[in-house]
Parts: sequence; C-alpha cells; structure tokens
Amino acid sequence: MNNKQFSAQIRLETLKELQHRTFGHIGGSMSIVELLSVLYNDIMHVDPKNPNDPTRDYLVLSKGHAGPALYATLALKGYFPLEMLKTLNDNGTNLPSHADKNKTPGIDMTTGSLGQGLSAAVGIAKGLKIQGKDNRVFAIVGDGELNEGQCYEALIFASKHHLDNLVVFVDDNKLQLDGPTKEVSDIGNLDDRFRSFAFDTRRIDGHNEEIIKASTIDALNKKGMPSIIILDTIKGKGIKEFENLTENHHMRFSEDDNQLLDKYIALLEGENNE
Repeated sequence: MNNKQFSAQIRLETLKELQHRTFGHIGGSMSIVELLSVLYNDIMHVDPKNPNDPTRDYLVLSKGHAGPALYATLALKGYFPLEMLKTLNDNGTNLPSHADKNKTPGIDMTTGSLGQGLSAAVGIAKGLKIQGKDNRVFAIVGDGELNEGQCYEALIFASKHHLDNLVVFVDDNKLQLDGPTKEVSDIGNLDDRFRSFAFDTRRIDGHNEEIIKASTIDALNKKGMPSIIILDTIKGKGIKEFENLTENHHMRFSEDDNQLLDKYIALLEGENNE
C-alpha cells in the first residue's frame, strides 16, 4: 500500500471513529494524517505485535488531542482491532480523548498537557544516546502549543546535546483552540526562530506524502544536530466544509455535520475499494 492510499484509510477510520463518538478533536487530527501515514508506512521501525520492542523508534504526539488520528493509524497497522476505535472516549476505554501510554498499545508517551510532550521526547532521545542505542525519536507539536515556554527549554537542551536522533514536526495549521494562532499569541517566524536554536530546519507541504518522506529521510541523515520540519497544513484537512473553521478544534456534530461526514466517509470508502 502506498502512502497516499494509507492516508485515505487513516482519514476514513478517523472520521468514522469521531462520528461514532458524535464529537471530538477533528481539526488537529485531520491535519496530521499524511505525516502519520509516512511515519508508520515508510519511516519508523516498529512492530505492532511487540509494541514495547526495545529497538523500536518512538513517537511522541505532544498535541495529544489528535489521538483519534493516531489511534486509527495504530489500528490499521494491527496494534489492536479496528472495532476498538468505536470505544473512543467511552467510560473505561483504552482510547481516551488524549493519548495515554498506560492504556493504548503503541502509545509511547502520555500527552495532551500542551507544551510538555516535547520535553518528554527530548528526554527519551537523550536517554537513548546515553545508552548508545540507535532508536530514533519523532515528536509532533502544534503551532498553538508553541505558545508554551517549556517548548523552548526543550529545544535549547536538544541543541546543546546534539540530539541528531530527534526529529520534531510542527503541525503549522495556523489555528488553535481560541482562534488564529497569530491573533492568540503571535509566535513570529518559526523558521528563523528554530534556526536560532541551531536546529536543522525546513518548511514543507504537510499534506504531500512524497515531500514528507524525502524531508524526513534527509533530516535523519543530518549528523550532530536535531531537526525540525515545519508542516504547512490545513486544520480539518479533507472535509472541505470544516477546513479552517475557527471552531473545528473540537466539534460536536449537528445533523447537517453528520450528513457531511456521511458524504466524505462514502467517498473515502469508494476510493479504498477501487
């Protein structure tokens, strides 16, 4: 299966999962689908039959509210049955609203308290270096999350310790919970900011699987410094009527919304059956 096909499957299962729940974090889940497709299809060394494989690569979804997209990806890879996606955010579920490593196979770090996941990823990367291991660490942070000062402390540490086993992805979808990122707390030119921290930095189309793959491979080949890939993305990508809605961070679906979801689910099911 190529990455574009896998992206379509992830998007389909994420939409079905959220529609069944009747509400959820649809915007930020949709904007990282292509990234998850590339990481789990082509880049990361993981074993769904052995989620705690000590030789695995690690993923820290710092923007833990995008868990539905990651859960769909893990289910499609075989970490757990697809049917389990219907339990999203139920009482007693193993698929809570935010990622939890103590509940879900394949989750490497409990996240969702924004600003903290990057520190955890940096700590994992440093620990692996101390142990002389070759595992790689991938972290996904949101652009709104970069309002948090803790993120920059983590960047300083990663740069100081030359953590070239770390690749950070910024989901730069230009929106956060309370509105456009620039209006809530303008974080300025991210490219220049990250370069000032001595990170290998690039900005790419976050919905182009080929570019994501090539850029990630290039980043992994950089020695002596950590890397950041800024993904230009669209919040709510794939549901045209939801894309870039200010309120798409978390939505409770109306009857009209459900009709739209039905339409897009049918379209994606048709693509997957071709």
